[in-house]
Amino acid sequence: MLRLNQDELRSFLTQIDQAIYNHNQWHECLIRALICHLPYDRREMHRNAHRDCLFGQWYYSPAAQKLKDHPGFEALGIEHENVHMLAVDLLQMEGSGTDIHILEFEKFTNALGSMRLQLQTLKREMEDMLYNRDSLTRAYSRIGMLTKLRELHELVKRGIQSCSIAMMDLDHFKEVNDTFGHAAGDKVLVSITHYILEDLRPYDRIFRYGGEEFLVTVLHPVTDNGLDAIERLRTGISEQRVEFEGGDIWVTASFGVAELDPEVPVEQSIERADKALYAAKAAGRNHTAVWEPSMEAGSGHQGSAAA
Repeated sequence: MLRLNQDELRSFLTQIDQAIYNHNQWHECLIRALICHLPYDRREMHRNAHRDCLFGQWYYSPAAQKLKDHPGFEALGIEHENVHMLAVDLLQMEGSGTDIHILEFEKFTNALGSMRLQLQTLKREMEDMLYNRDSLTRAYSRIGMLTKLRELHELVKRGIQSCSIAMMDLDHFKEVNDTFGHAAGDKVLVSITHYILEDLRPYDRIFRYGGEEFLVTVLHPVTDNGLDAIERLRTGISEQRVEFEGGDIWVTASFGVAELDPEVPVEQSIERADKALYAAKAAGRNHTAVWEPSMEAGSGHQGSAAA
């Protein structure tokens, strides 16, 4: 999981834009050399050409290695090296006076397209982290939450994916603020969210719903591994010690879990998880409750249950 602050994200987005520009310039020079038979840099034929080009110099720099934990960063490097290897083949054909076969050129353009897709995906995800994340906790913000849930909902309706959603609320969080102050409360929110971000799989999500309340998506049905994943989070949160100058702080969390039901709107599935959260709070907190139809008549946790 990437741990980048907003300044680092802005810096990397600037670097990526420059890397895209440099790579496009390299591609234009290559095409001119192939079509117009212009001289080209002989270093393009070297085994380490993918490291020596301006894009490669950025990719293999110590600064860029901060991105190595991103799942697409390694794939980007592999695609980039492949592009250079195929470019060598084309330059060798041109240099020997051999006509470049369309299949060889298509191999190159396909590899180039794959590399650019990886690069643009990395850029979009960095932009998403910068503009659609909660500035304090780095969880996804509520802005765009419904869009992402509706995308998941479409996959569920098509039978491609199952998904559990959980409403999570930190128990007695007001007491943390009252006892230790709001700075301590913020530190608790950051610490607990970072723990969850580390524990979740790359394709699961946590959204800050408001205050000390979060929504978590797990790509498993409740009856399979979805509930196990949420219970693991609940137990882990209770074991987290948050160090603060006024003393160590321990918190627990309650969860309400529901399926992302293909037969009802996303908002109704959220309401079901909300009602299950109310039940978890009513059961004594530090508890996980799963929505069931008997909860339908109950009210949500507006007010006392959220404390």
